[in-house]
Amino acid sequence: MNWRDGLSHRLVSGVAISTLWCLIGTGCSIRQIAIDNIAASLAASGDAFGTDDDPELIRDAAPFALKTMESLLESAPKHPVLLLAACRGFAEYSYAFIQTEADRIEPDDYHRSVELRERALRMFLRARDYGLRGLELHHPGITDELRLRPEEAVASLRLEEIDFIYWTGAAWGLALAQGQDRADLLADSTAVVALMSRALTLDEAYEDGAIHEVMIDLTSIEQWGGSPERAREHFARAVELAEGKTASPYVSLAMSVSVPAQDRGEFMALLEKALEIDPDLDPPHRLANLIVQKRARLLLERVDDLFLQ
Repeated sequence: MNWRDGLSHRLVSGVAISTLWCLIGTGCSIRQIAIDNIAASLAASGDAFGTDDDPELIRDAAPFALKTMESLLESAPKHPVLLLAACRGFAEYSYAFIQTEADRIEPDDYHRSVELRERALRMFLRARDYGLRGLELHHPGITDELRLRPEEAVASLRLEEIDFIYWTGAAWGLALAQGQDRADLLADSTAVVALMSRALTLDEAYEDGAIHEVMIDLTSIEQWGGSPERAREHFARAVELAEGKTASPYVSLAMSVSVPAQDRGEFMALLEKALEIDPDLDPPHRLANLIVQKRARLLLERVDDLFLQ
């Protein structure tokens, strides 16, 4: 997943949090101003994280921000900035740290890796639900409509809602990938495809090709009407829009197309290309590239497990 552009901001300090809780009890207007200010700082923390070069530091710091968001949402359950930040934050945290750790330990501790994957799934679903709550603010009933009539449901979504559309679809898609043995989740695949297709229509170049990165995985699945050829088209466009500075398209294509095709040579070439990218050339995506490159190394170590010969 990508950690997006923006000015660097610090996580809210303990003093600021204490001040907030004091203000919450004083009056509606002051309370709302306090929540708005803290929400803006928390939402911006993801951008500060994105430029960091120490994934372990961010892994330890992120839960504080996420739980603070949830605490604030108890007081302001319809706050759009907080809902979007929670959707994005839980999706990124689960993918970057919980799922990656499950992949790392699977060969040596399978049972623990299963536990971590279950936790990752719960986090992805939590992220999805925050995103859906955000979409419900202007489209009451859209959660049910996405499951019943997805194409009709997304038709009313507008360009100014692109962040909610993208992150809700991304979180939902990650949940589907993690819970492939759950029929109730797989039934939602049409909703995910509809959301990401709508996002692609509204802003094809969103965040330097982020939508195309998701579509690599979605369009590689034949049961969902996809094909390797369509996945490769999205891969090429994602690389073009990102100017070759992000590693994730290469890893996505390797896992979604090369492994099913049992093309070991292409798989290794894609991962090696991902590892050649210099994270410092694109500071806003530095952390994302470091995390994806760590995943690429893990996959290269497991190449014999992924290919028959």
